[in-house]
Amino acid sequence: MKHHRSWALAALFVLAALPPPASAGSVEVKLQLPQRARLNLQGKNSIAVAPFLVVTQEGADRLQGRDIDVQKEFERYLLKILRRETELKVMEPGPVDYPVYDFAQLAKQQEFWRALGERIPADLILAGGLDFDIQDRSGYQMQEYISPFNGRTYYRQVLVEQTGFEYDILMQVYDGKTGDLLYQDNFKDFQSFEGEGTDPLAGMFENLLSLEDRILNVFTQKEVEASRLLFTQ
Repeated sequence: MKHHRSWALAALFVLAALPPPASAGSVEVKLQLPQRARLNLQGKNSIAVAPFLVVTQEGADRLQGRDIDVQKEFERYLLKILRRETELKVMEPGPVDYPVYDFAQLAKQQEFWRALGERIPADLILAGGLDFDIQDRSGYQMQEYISPFNGRTYYRQVLVEQTGFEYDILMQVYDGKTGDLLYQDNFKDFQSFEGEGTDPLAGMFENLLSLEDRILNVFTQKEVEASRLLFTQ
């Protein structure tokens, strides 16, 4: 009986601490839920990060006169977060001479991946493709305008300069011993900034920061935020 009473009191304290109900009889709460790694790493202790292929890179030379090395910047970022957030031994195989440049065909090249895994050697090989696009999103928008002469509200077209950054990452993970494709996924993100002269590197890393938890969740457990409805009546 005491256990039932203590549970009831605990529930009352939780409900009292919750924000006002979003709708009659229920309240929405945010929870941090653990999500298991998408890849089974049992018996896998090392990973080699092969050079990612740049599928397209559009618009980078139009901003601030800069030509971004998308492959180099992404590889540096990926090595850093894998070493920081996972228990895997992370290796760099150096330049890789791919037999084909079609990702569907690469997934069938077991002998190539097996030979690469033996040469490094590594339990896993991470490879894939990058598509980074810088877009001019400038355009006219309708905005309210209050006249300082008569106080009346008018509408006028105003040019708003915006730059968009779109990142599309294809990730493939191969078994370094068998050459089999173990995992494949696409990670996409779009960020928009006001102004025409936005630093493309800043846009790129905003994309990567937004995708970081999803990328790491391939190799390690991460917490994800989820919404749940708690019924109060």
